[in-house]
Amino acid sequence: MKLPRLTPLFLGLALASLTSLSAAMNSITYPAQPGPGAGKRIVFLTGDEEYRGEEGLPMLAKILSQRYGFTCTVLFPLDPDGTINPDNNTSLSDPAALDTADGIVMALRFRQWPDATMKHFADAVARGVPIVALRTSTHAFRFPEGHPTAYKSFNNFGREVLGENWVSHWGANRRGATRGIIEPGAATDPLFRGVADIFGDSGAYETHPVADAKILLRGQVLKGMSPTDAPDTYLKARKSDGVEQPINDPLMPVAWTRLNKNPNGKINRVFCTTMGAATDLTNEGLRRLVINAVLRGFNLEIPARADVTPIDPFTPTPYAFKGYRRGITPADHALGQVLRAGTPPPPAPAAPAKKD
Repeated sequence: MKLPRLTPLFLGLALASLTSLSAAMNSITYPAQPGPGAGKRIVFLTGDEEYRGEEGLPMLAKILSQRYGFTCTVLFPLDPDGTINPDNNTSLSDPAALDTADGIVMALRFRQWPDATMKHFADAVARGVPIVALRTSTHAFRFPEGHPTAYKSFNNFGREVLGENWVSHWGANRRGATRGIIEPGAATDPLFRGVADIFGDSGAYETHPVADAKILLRGQVLKGMSPTDAPDTYLKARKSDGVEQPINDPLMPVAWTRLNKNPNGKINRVFCTTMGAATDLTNEGLRRLVINAVLRGFNLEIPARADVTPIDPFTPTPYAFKGYRRGITPADHALGQVLRAGTPPPPAPAAPAKKD
């Protein structure tokens, strides 16, 4: 008997059927395929205005669900019409999903969630779930003075839990990209299995992680935006103490781990990187480091070379404020779909003039 030909459309519909949407289509869940994470749920928190976490995290969630056995749910900041708007800093769709989270992957910036939403997040952290935090998650929350919230202390979540808060830009976005340099002595860490040639087109941040953090990777500021560009050499004053130093001597930490002990005695296994713009995640080395960090958070064996090929084509929008794709909904991130362009964002700003 001749079998029917499976067209790309048929295959796409079949994959999309494996994707679970909430009743109101406010979030998206990728059911687990067989893998080491069987029985575990990871909740992905998106909500940053600049670095397109709303595009990068669904890509990671697809990999972890389809290749590594985790059930992965991605939450988004939504407008009332159900479209994703990372500038809406008070919104997180379906926060009750955090009540059953076994782990969290986050890409947040200056959120001001309502207390009811914050409680779901705070309770998950208090349970001791592992946390993988990308880019601006060091400054995930910012409740202004006088804001009516019981969670004002979460303005310091970066330093107290992840190991560092927002300090300042170090390399310049769109002018000086970042090459990952493995910390001396860290190359044998299992997190670096299969990892090489880490590069991101976002600029490095000034960071000074807490003393109990284990620094894994430092960021070398480059003279341009290509992985082959030479290290830059200009002088820059640190925001932390005003002392001027060569931009690459010493190098700023861009990835570290730590064990955060909660007041109730629970331990969060934390991996934090100040890289992680969606465009950074096109780099295979960085993508593998993040996937390895998730596996480590669950005390799972890290393979010699984890398969981190995106499940669906991944061409993220360049980072920029106001640069998100308009009109996109959680359903647009279904398995088997190429993320549609949506309404084009305004042009990205020009690169800043280089200092002498």
